[in-house]
Amino acid sequence: MKLITELVEDVQYITEATESGEKQHFIEGVFLQANRKNRNGRIYPLDIMEKEVNRYIGDVIDNKRGYGELGHPQGPSINLDRVSHIITSLKRDGDNFVGKAKLTETPMGNIAKGLLKSGASLGVSSRGMGTLTADRSGAMVVGPDFHLATAADIVADPSAPDAFVKGIMEGVDWVYDPTKGTWKEEKLAEMKKAMDKMSVKEIDEKKFAIFETYITNLLLKN
Repeated sequence: MKLITELVEDVQYITEATESGEKQHFIEGVFLQANRKNRNGRIYPLDIMEKEVNRYIGDVIDNKRGYGELGHPQGPSINLDRVSHIITSLKRDGDNFVGKAKLTETPMGNIAKGLLKSGASLGVSSRGMGTLTADRSGAMVVGPDFHLATAADIVADPSAPDAFVKGIMEGVDWVYDPTKGTWKEEKLAEMKKAMDKMSVKEIDEKKFAIFETYITNLLLKN
């Protein structure tokens, strides 16, 4: 299955007080969207999205494990040292799924709070796994094996240096290991790891060489 990420930019920052007067900080807005071609050219059928959201609510949110990270991780696993918030609710509203997440008292949560208090405009990005099939219009339709890793990471700039590099990051194949409960990258991920060590400038300068390596590995894999 492929790593699939989607950005939603319009989220609100809200503060609520508990009965004791303690302030709690949240983000709220549309986290997921179905039945429409998004900016990445993908469509999530509503029945597939709703089924997976219901699983995510029961298995993850209801058990207080709806973690999200600050930044844009390039794999499906949750990195606890980067957790900035916990998703507390996710509800369907037509073809949208509106979420709410509490910012945590963690280093990343405090960074997110500081940015939002300073007026920064942040968005959220869902992270999931699934297969993609092109329809007649050329849109990529997400399949029934869709698995939601997190409904929302907090992101500032989700785009890679160009669309090709972003495509490589999402193009890595992942396999689930049920004995360990973790996702494992397949061979093409070695190239991604090398790219992780490059600066944005280096990636931009070397993208044609990266492209050639990617095509070679892809041909060998197939």
